Amino acid sequence: MRLLHDVRAGGAQFLVRSSARRLPLVQQRLADGSYLARLGYGVLPAMMTVRIIEAQVTVTLADGTVRHEQWRLVTSLLDDTRYPASELVSLYHERRQAETTYFPVKKTMLDGRVLRSRSIDGLDQEVYALLTVYQALIRTAADTACTRPGLDIDRISFTVLLQSAGDLVTTAGNILPAGPVDLAGAIGRAVLGALLPAWRRPRVKARTRKNPTSKYGPNAGQHPATTQTYTFHARITIFENGLAPRPHR
Repeated sequence: MRLLHDVRAGGAQFLVRSSARRLPLVQQRLADGSYLARLGYGVLPAMMTVRIIEAQVTVTLADGTVRHEQWRLVTSLLDDTRYPASELVSLYHERRQAETTYFPVKKTMLDGRVLRSRSIDGLDQEVYALLTVYQALIRTAADTACTRPGLDIDRISFTVLLQSAGDLVTTAGNILPAGPVDLAGAIGRAVLGALLPAWRRPRVKARTRKNPTSKYGPNAGQHPATTQTYTFHARITIFENGLAPRPHR
């Protein structure tokens, strides 16, 4: 709770998942099925009003495998009209897209290669260089998306971003604009000309346990052996009997 309090004190909002050990009391039920509660007793100097969203989630893989989960989300976004519960659940589901950051760095930027340095200082330098370039490209993608209202940044190809930037550096072309400066720039114009489809079905990637001593041994066989598409459905509710503990993974 201290962390969430500090997040709000800094002017940011939060949307996080709660454990089953927390037992929020319903202070006010909202029209979208969520409710207001107060948290922080014994931890914060003053109780913090939050919004609780509880949902029964069903994920159905293409091979027919069905997984059910109970989610309890805690958010500082208290306005259920402006931020409907169903949209926040979908947004939280997309949080795992953040993990794809590692995929562009490993697969696209490094092209399967390993870091070359053989010293700690050298490795630090390489990692920071990779993350700096990645951040610069993502900022370019965000600026480009702003030039076209309604454009989902997910439609911008990271591969095209990287190739376009590399071409400019290699040829030293379009470094200075020939005409009026625009937010997209040469890289932005390249990605706008090769946008990904407007909607792509969500996919789960195959997972394998490479290390025989991995702590995830008990999960063997629980993940799909091949990449599959899936459907995601969430039913907003209130778990009157509490939230079931999440299984150990």
